[in-house]
Formats: sequence, structure tokens, C-alpha cells
Amino acid sequence: MKVAGLFAGIGGLELGLAGAGHHAELLVEIDSAANAVLDARFPRIARATDVRAVDSLPRGVELIAAGFPCQDLSQAGQTHGIRGARSGLVDEVFRLARVGGVPWILLENVPFMLQLDRGAAIRYVVEQLERLGYAWAYRKVDARAFGLPQRRERVFLLASLDADPARLLFAAAAEPPPPRDPQGRACGFYWTEGTRGLGWAVDAIPTLKGGSSLGIPSAPAIWMPDGRICTPDLRDAERLQGFAADWTLPAEAVVRRGYRWKLVGNAVPVPAAAWIGAVLGELPGELPEVVRPLPPAGSWPGAAHGRRGYRREVVCPAWPDARKAPRLERFLRFPPIPLSEKATAGFLGRLTKSSLRYPAEFREALERHLAEVRRSAQRTSRD
Repeated sequence: MKVAGLFAGIGGLELGLAGAGHHAELLVEIDSAANAVLDARFPRIARATDVRAVDSLPRGVELIAAGFPCQDLSQAGQTHGIRGARSGLVDEVFRLARVGGVPWILLENVPFMLQLDRGAAIRYVVEQLERLGYAWAYRKVDARAFGLPQRRERVFLLASLDADPARLLFAAAAEPPPPRDPQGRACGFYWTEGTRGLGWAVDAIPTLKGGSSLGIPSAPAIWMPDGRICTPDLRDAERLQGFAADWTLPAEAVVRRGYRWKLVGNAVPVPAAAWIGAVLGELPGELPEVVRPLPPAGSWPGAAHGRRGYRREVVCPAWPDARKAPRLERFLRFPPIPLSEKATAGFLGRLTKSSLRYPAEFREALERHLAEVRRSAQRTSRD
């Protein structure tokens, strides 16, 4: 298909779709650092910066792909909802689809949109699609299903004017692996937490975040099997999203290095986009056996489909595939960075005061790491 990529970011959706044979005809992105990446990685594709100023799409576009802004929908954001200034830009997708009669739409966003304001965001999105005549289906998908050691769930919504997207989106299902024992495995966690949760992940990192608007990194930490407490190198963070190492390096022409973490954290995992791209070229499959009416009120389920006058919940796992991921410590190619004394002490203090459950060995490793970085700092000051 010919694709228009709106809110393109650093091109995760478009790169994955290209891997499945689709071709971007237009990329729209307002962030100057992301545009520097797009300039370098997609040099021959037409470009625009402000989606609101795009009057029409290139002739022949068959798919709008849009990871529209999540700031107003994210649990970590302002939660202003779908009518917020940023997430409300999804209306531009509907405007351009209507103007061009585009047969397919692909949307991506955070799963919290299914809960926020009792499902108001997803309800609004499907209402707009139904008014335009689209059948729709969405599914919560975990990036670990595609062999990435990152626990990252996102909602992918596929809509069509002339086909049933449910028979594509739900055709494949796999059983998630059973919970793993953390003993002897690298465990990811968020050192910025410690009172409400840890973002704990065995043999994976928790969801990469965008960090602050100033480009201050918010990298997760890793408790390594040898007891080290560290954070991944930025190049490995890019790889954890399915990009090549240094994919975002061109951004340093316009921003400082730390801003690259924001670009990576906001990106769509490339293998997840490639799966969608492959699905679009497959023959329709069968719907899962368990399909039931959507609840009349409250949060929306992890998967559903519908069209005007018909909406159904679908019982479907977040794993369309079950590719085996390498062990996290073996996935990392670049030397990780020891978690700083200040970060470790702050996290350990919050953790100690909390009632969260965690392995006793984890706290002991944190205490040993804190003692070691303090000794190292003292040696450095003496030198």
C-alpha cells in the first residue's frame, strides 16, 4: 500500500510497514529533532511539519498510519483526555481520511486510553470512524511477542472502508510464556518509582518512556545477574525498540544527546509495525471463538471490533506471536551505565518506605551498589 505517515516521530511505524512491502508517500512530523532523523533515514519521501496545514494527501494513498500524540491519554502524562490539545490532533486523521477517501487507517496509542474517563478516548475514536463508514478492530499488543526484551503494551487499531479488519488483526494468537523466576536473570525496573510500583520485568525492561520535554532521560534500570545496578546505553534502547543502533544520531545536529531518549521512548516498536504490515497482505482469517457484546459503560476491553450499529468485545491475547527473545543481559551490546549514587539512594529510600513486594536479594543488591558507588566517588575525590 501507499502510506501517509502522520505524527511520524522517528519512523517506527513507517520502517516496519516498509519491511512488509508498503511504501510511505508522505511523512508529517513537527518535532525538529525527529525531523532530522527522518531527513537522514527517509531522504526521498515527501515531508510536511504541521498536520493541521496539510490540505490533502498524495494521490493514491491507501493507508494512513498515525501514532497520534499520547500525552493527554498516558497514565504518566496529564490525562486531559482525547480532547486535550495534543491527543485531540487525532481529528486531523479523520479530516484527511474524509477528504481523500482513504480506504485504510492504522492508529497506535497507549493502552491507558481504554480506561481513561471510562473509555471516553477509544469510544470517541470509534464513533468518528463509524461516522465515516469504517469498520474497525483494535488489539492490545505486547512488544515482547516479537522477540524484543521490552515489556511494552500498545493499542493498534485498524480500520477499513471495504474490508473486515477484525479478520486480519485477530487471525494470529500465541500463548505468552509463563512467569519467569528472577533468579539468575536480568530484571528491569524503574528507579524513578518505588512507592506506587517498580515497573518490574524479568528478562526484559519495563516500557521505555519519553522522558521530560527538556530531553532529560528517563531510562529504566537493570538488576544484572552479577548484582550490578545499571541503565542501558542509548544505542541499546534504540535496539530495544527494533531500530539499528544510533538510528537517532542525526538528531544531535539540532538537540543535545539526552533528547534522543525522548525520541526513542515515544517511538513505535518496529517489529510490531512490521507485523501489522504483514497482516495487511494476508488473506482474512477466522475470528476468535469468544466474541461478546461490549459492556454498555466503563473501561473498554483489550480487544474489540465493530462498525456502525455493531460493537463486540473479543477475547484475544496481547501476543499475536511468541518469538523467543534473547536473555536481556545477552541482548545488550554496549556497556551499561552504573546507576548514580543519587538515583540509587533516592530509589532505595522510597522502596524501603513502601509496602511493595520484591525479592530480598534485590534490596541487598541495591545496598551493595550504593556502597560501591560511594566508595568510588570517595576514591575519585581523593585522586
